[in-house]
Amino acid sequence: MAYNRLSNYRTTWADHGTSGTVTYIATEIVRWDGDTITLRSGGWESVTTKRKMNQASHQFALGFAVYQRQHKWFVDLPNGETVPFADGMQFSKQRAAA
Repeated sequence: MAYNRLSNYRTTWADHGTSGTVTYIATEIVRWDGDTITLRSGGWESVTTKRKMNQASHQFALGFAVYQRQHKWFVDLPNGETVPFADGMQFSKQRAAA
């Protein structure tokens, strides 16, 4: 199993270049449109949901990472900041200037 690419098991995705979605079971877990990324767990903060979010980030070069520490989810944003995960959170996919 590739950890950097989405499988089609209970997962669908659409990539339109500057926009797209990843749906796991019945929840749209990742949406990107222009510069905005939205993450949703649908209340299912599971290992699989988190893994699929990270696979989507890698496969579609979105630049974020989701991880768990002490039973809480965090997101490393493309700008280098780390924030607590919140269902429905939105952030920019722009990277910080070097």
